[in-house]
Amino acid sequence: MDLRAMNSGVSGLLAEQQALGVVGDNIANVNTVGYKSERAIFEDVLGHSILAGTSSGLPGAGVAVGAIKQNYTQGSLNTTGVSTDVALSGDGFFVANGSVDGITGNFYTRAGQFTLNKDGYLVNPDGLKIQGYSANGDGTYSASLSSIQAPTSSIQPRATTQATVTANLDSTATAPTNAWGDTTTTFASQANFSTTQTVYDTLGNEHTMDLYFRNTGTGTYDWHAVMDGTDTGSTGSLTFGTNGALTGSTGTTVAFAPTGADPMTIALNFGTPVAAGEASVAGSMTSFASSSNVSSQSQDGYASGDFSGISIDGQGVVTGLYTNGQKLAISQMGVAKFRSNDGLGRAGDSLWIDTRDSGPAAMGTAASGGRGSVTSGSVESSNVDLATEFVSLIQHQRSFSANSKTITTADEMLQELINIKR
Repeated sequence: MDLRAMNSGVSGLLAEQQALGVVGDNIANVNTVGYKSERAIFEDVLGHSILAGTSSGLPGAGVAVGAIKQNYTQGSLNTTGVSTDVALSGDGFFVANGSVDGITGNFYTRAGQFTLNKDGYLVNPDGLKIQGYSANGDGTYSASLSSIQAPTSSIQPRATTQATVTANLDSTATAPTNAWGDTTTTFASQANFSTTQTVYDTLGNEHTMDLYFRNTGTGTYDWHAVMDGTDTGSTGSLTFGTNGALTGSTGTTVAFAPTGADPMTIALNFGTPVAAGEASVAGSMTSFASSSNVSSQSQDGYASGDFSGISIDGQGVVTGLYTNGQKLAISQMGVAKFRSNDGLGRAGDSLWIDTRDSGPAAMGTAASGGRGSVTSGSVESSNVDLATEFVSLIQHQRSFSANSKTITTADEMLQELINIKR
């Protein structure tokens, strides 16, 4: 019986050593991004076969560590300010593709310290490529995963084809004395109000488009377009109801032939005309008894631009940023979800692999199907609680000491038995 007690004590020492190793691993990884703490699961060991039935008269054979489980609770999010750093808030894992210890395939991680490599791929610190659904030109995304790659080449220019102006034209204004179209005076002296927009040709060259507005009577204004100081001959009229709402517009295109580029035709949008007496539609020109002013204007062209970086939103959409102010969707990050996170296998380097116990990865996008949302410019810190780990250190140390006492006590009892013969 003393030998049985010794063996039980030894099993306790071995189990506590393993548990202490788990605690040490947790403490060592307290600053590891995306790390999930572990815990040792203790199980008692039978001193007989369960096939022989149970017996209250037989003691157990000690203890063993049955499993080591990870705790997948959410870690706190720490702001880094790095645009390529991302964190998941909620369930799920980022997908990284590459080779680790001779195994090639998809790996899963919560550590979102990503960067762009020399080829424009979004990668983790070990060079594995982050997977996502590539953007199509029509605003949709591919149905299959591929490596996220930023097109680092320049973006080609886009010629202006549409321009929008929303303004109020003073209904109390009177036409200037200078005649509209008088070549001996400037357009500015012939108009009541003017506004300027920068537009672009097919080469990305900038051109200044001036629109001049002249009151021609009650509820009517004419407009005239001048490009780079040269009269384009493009003109039209706007009519307004007695409540100041836009009721009609004519000649809403500006034609211009820039040097060395394709001819331009710009469609002007002054808003949606309404029937007499109806209220003005938001975003439309008006003519109220107040000073003329522009509330908004826009155009759809831009010059060429160089790639300057990426941004990532809460749905994991990766957007390319360019020096001309344009933003183009590149991809949407894939997020993997598993039936059993506990069944995942640790692969090192802050990575996991799927196993039969975890089930296959169910792929989707952030903030969908129970998957977490993405926070850009942040990383998820380790969920290790140092206070808890230090308490565990004390518990395991005391338990180790207690098991050693079992061994020394059994040894003393054996020694007494041996002394009987003497």
